[in-house]
Amino acid sequence: MVEKREESRKNREEKREENRGKRKRKETANKAKTKETKKQIERSCEAGRKMRPRISERSEKHKYQGPFMNLSLNDMSHTAGHISTYTGFRQTQPQPATCPDTSPAPLCLLRQTHAILSILPHLLSSLSSLSILRRVPANFSAAVSISCIIITLRLVSKRFASIDIKSLGIRIDSSFRNPPHHLVSGVPLQLMEQQTTVESKNVDLNEKHQQANAGSMDLNEESKDGENDDGEEFRILGHSMCLKRRRDSTPSCTTTDSASSQTLSKRSHTSPESRRQAVRAWGNQSLQAADPDIFDLIEKEKHRQYKGIELIASENFVCKAVMEALGSHVTNKYSEGMPGARFYTGNQYIDEIEILCCQRALVAFGLDSESWGVNVQPYSCTSANFAVYTGLLLPGDRIMGLDTPSGGNTSHGYYTPNGRKVSGASIFFESLSYKVNPQTGIIDFEKLEERAMDFRPKILICGGSSYPREWDYSKFRQIADKCGAVLMCDMAQISGLIAAKECASPFEYCDIVTSTTHKSLRGPRGGIIFYKKGPKPRKRGMLLNQGDGSDKYEFEEKISFAVCPALQGGPHNNHIAALAIALKQLATPEYKEYMQQVKKNAQALASSLLRRNCRLVTGGTDNHLLLWDLRNLGLTGKNFEKVCEMCHITVNKIAIFDDNGTLIPGGVRIGTPAMTSRGCLESDFETMADFLCRAAQITSSVQREHGKMVKSFIKGLENNKDIVDLGVQVENFAVQFAMPGQDL
Repeated sequence: MVEKREESRKNREEKREENRGKRKRKETANKAKTKETKKQIERSCEAGRKMRPRISERSEKHKYQGPFMNLSLNDMSHTAGHISTYTGFRQTQPQPATCPDTSPAPLCLLRQTHAILSILPHLLSSLSSLSILRRVPANFSAAVSISCIIITLRLVSKRFASIDIKSLGIRIDSSFRNPPHHLVSGVPLQLMEQQTTVESKNVDLNEKHQQANAGSMDLNEESKDGENDDGEEFRILGHSMCLKRRRDSTPSCTTTDSASSQTLSKRSHTSPESRRQAVRAWGNQSLQAADPDIFDLIEKEKHRQYKGIELIASENFVCKAVMEALGSHVTNKYSEGMPGARFYTGNQYIDEIEILCCQRALVAFGLDSESWGVNVQPYSCTSANFAVYTGLLLPGDRIMGLDTPSGGNTSHGYYTPNGRKVSGASIFFESLSYKVNPQTGIIDFEKLEERAMDFRPKILICGGSSYPREWDYSKFRQIADKCGAVLMCDMAQISGLIAAKECASPFEYCDIVTSTTHKSLRGPRGGIIFYKKGPKPRKRGMLLNQGDGSDKYEFEEKISFAVCPALQGGPHNNHIAALAIALKQLATPEYKEYMQQVKKNAQALASSLLRRNCRLVTGGTDNHLLLWDLRNLGLTGKNFEKVCEMCHITVNKIAIFDDNGTLIPGGVRIGTPAMTSRGCLESDFETMADFLCRAAQITSSVQREHGKMVKSFIKGLENNKDIVDLGVQVENFAVQFAMPGQDL
């Protein structure tokens, strides 16, 4: 114990000694800093004492000798009246305002501000001297001069409310923008009179002044000649000033005539026609004239689409009517809220557009307005899905959807194998995905039910982005009822087929259905939400958020509030108008024929690839898309996608499961809606299958020579003759077909 105490005491003493040393070093450093600061102050004071004579000399040199210093009262009144005319002052009353001593208003102003003006030159000269010492910027003196003039003019406006100084312009001459440091004299300023279109009757300031007080001052020597001079010069606060005005061959008679002519000219300059022309100048420009850069890029994109083969399953081409609606003036209107309950006024026609769009949406999918409602405001299907979660769930509640590598969408709550959450759905809600059978590529409903009963999600999601087979909605309904979940369908990929009744409909079984509007629907880019309303069927019992025992669906209010104002602001009215056009087309026989051809083309493309020994996930397709497994060719989806792009064919890579359930980036997704919109038939897609196989051969040869690594692979594609040849053939093939919405 004694040894421990002694050791502890020694440690305390060592710490105290160490702290003393730190304090001493800190005190020494502080003393050194204080000493250095005192030296700097002494040097600054010495420099100031040396400069004092020079500053005094400059102050005397720049002593105020302006035009007002030696004027009599009559001269000051006369001159001030002319200055008020030339600088654009406007008297709004017939008689000028007067001071209590009945002297004219400008004279009263000069009396009141004369004392202020007399002391300002000394301040300015000091600033000029400081600018030489680089204590302040070189042009700071000019800035203060302008500020002093503005202050004086503000005194005018406050003292005489009838005087308007808005037309006064002050400009520093361009030759003095970057004055040298040795420049001491004032910066020449210009008081610019506003240009007018009507002839003005200006008074020659020098002639009038010479009559009143000859020899007292000369404002402008050159103005005496009356030739080629368009301004009057004088000095204020030691600065050269110039009053610019339009000259007339006929001299004017009185200052009152000049002021009235200026008023008329300004009114003429701002006439309704001139204002209309000004608006047209910027508002009616074509895109090519307004922004040539964007115009050129848009033209390049248009020709890329026209000369290429579009096989991305989620893309399509819209008609000209949809494009016109997207570019219409309804985009100008702000309309937060729902029809009849907007946050802004002036939405009577916007309401009619949205109501018509909702009616057409229900008709397009054969829905009864008493049983189903629809919201057409979401900006995308991802926004629509998140609005459903936000309206019906609390943060941390559970959702369950198809795993993204199995063909689901990231907005269904996907997170990576290492646990990274990649969507708002997985960030704010707890999600558990179900998967397809790795051997068949079909949803394993037994495992799905087992997971759902253990996880107990509040929303069960069916639908996906890359699933080529039919969805068994009845089985999903059974599982949702068992675990007490709301059944939601994301039909973004197959909504057009559902509208044309070319595949099974989710509306018979699901409580909520969401979709995009720009894929197989051939509409603008956006989202849409269908929700059930009215009485609930008894056999299902109470659903989500119906714990109050209500026998009616309560989705409408919650979803509408989640869309706006919870997640979005004002809807895109141009999108809603364009969507109404596309939904009208869905109800036509021509659209049904189009979707039938989409399915035929997809099956023809699948058959052509299978005949060439290509492997397809699930062995084929029931809808508009197919998944090409490239593993048997030894290719990666990313490399094949790049080769196709260089050959003017667009597809998108996907990840697929191998036989052991391991995720491999070895596939591509191919869709037929876009090229079907251009008029392609089964035989044309057989030709496209040949192009795809040739692209696969090029990919394989480049990989053998340069490897699969991205950098080395892309380097091997440079100046590849096979790619160039295939690209030419693809272009020649693509330009045979028309492009919707374009005259190409």
